[in-house]
Amino acid sequence: MTATDVSVDRPVGTPAAQRFRLSGPVLLLGLAGLVVVLSLARVITGANDITSAGTVSAALGLAVPIGLAGLGGLWSERAGVVNIGLEGMMVLGTWFGAWGALQFHSPWAGVLAGAVGGALGAAIHAVATVTFGVDHIISGVAINIVGVGFTEYLSQLVFTDMPGGGTKNSPQLPKMGTVSLSFLNDPLRTVEAKHWFVVSDFAGVLRGITQDVSWFTILAIVLVPLSFYVLWRTAFGLRLRACGERPLAAESLGVNVYLYKWAAVIVSGVLAGLGGAFLSLVAAGIYRDGQTGGRGYIGLAAMIFGNWRPGGLAGGAALFGYTDALQLRQGGVSVHALLLVVALLLVAVAVYQLVRQRRGGAALITGVVAIVVFMVFAVTDTVPEQFTSFTPHLTTLLVLSLASQRLRMPAADGVPYRRGQAK
Repeated sequence: MTATDVSVDRPVGTPAAQRFRLSGPVLLLGLAGLVVVLSLARVITGANDITSAGTVSAALGLAVPIGLAGLGGLWSERAGVVNIGLEGMMVLGTWFGAWGALQFHSPWAGVLAGAVGGALGAAIHAVATVTFGVDHIISGVAINIVGVGFTEYLSQLVFTDMPGGGTKNSPQLPKMGTVSLSFLNDPLRTVEAKHWFVVSDFAGVLRGITQDVSWFTILAIVLVPLSFYVLWRTAFGLRLRACGERPLAAESLGVNVYLYKWAAVIVSGVLAGLGGAFLSLVAAGIYRDGQTGGRGYIGLAAMIFGNWRPGGLAGGAALFGYTDALQLRQGGVSVHALLLVVALLLVAVAVYQLVRQRRGGAALITGVVAIVVFMVFAVTDTVPEQFTSFTPHLTTLLVLSLASQRLRMPAADGVPYRRGQAK
């Protein structure tokens, strides 16, 4: 039996033929449809920034730390260990990433140091939860608290003696290199400036993802398909997921459940640490106290939105990064245009629920919500500035509430395990 012969995360009694699979062509078609909807909203509202290259570039940068944190949570929870401590591991990654870059005068040294910092937090979590059976939530909350206090102490110990450093921040960090497809810049800029329907929007999106992209961003993007391959296409990944679904059955087949849980939690910390290092090395170019801003928790939300799958997780991270970028650029005007986009997407969801899923009640509720959102859009001209700053967090709540009925976490996620229980 190979890693592709069985699936440990298919709900019992669900035929494989009935399960929806997100293939490459379907994904590309969905992304194209989303750009068309955004283009329609741009033409109607005049909010040209919702598909501009600047917004797309900002969204990509904001999505990376969320996606890395969510990917860390995916590894841990697929092995059955809930990792609420992602935020604390990201905090450790921000500090160690800055320290490594300054100590060795290289941003890539900071990347490695950030990964090590996150792994140290993960090791504490693994000792507590896997080895000693401490409640996963309690251990994660403790790591979040300790991570903040420990980095504050280290800042006072190290950065205060450096020129430009202080108790709350580091000196300026070495810059990470970027890559651009320069030959596309001028043609895409020209087409984007025309504000043509759909065509200019695609030009803005392409320009945003092909110009001045950090090498760290490319590394983060590569980690998504790599995680999918390891977890779903290798024997190692099959055994790891079995530990999160049926650990006693895995033990009876000779799998060292403790070892796989430890490995998953350490990888989780490495990924979260990389997310933190991205914030200090790329997003800001400097370490600051409180730099994560709750992105570890939003990463968990992205993981849940993605139904504990890498592809869905990446989509959730992109969604949260995009809404965050909108509130930073043109504020209320862009967020107001987003209301129209949400209304149109809800209508599409309602039609899908009615026609394909035969769920009349769910379609009715979704349709009513779409009408309410459209009415709010129609009677207002902009969104108050106080509300726009809350947009990413509100998006998190709405997405999780709408997606809750289709979610299925690993069966043994958070369940204490002790060797020999299967006997």
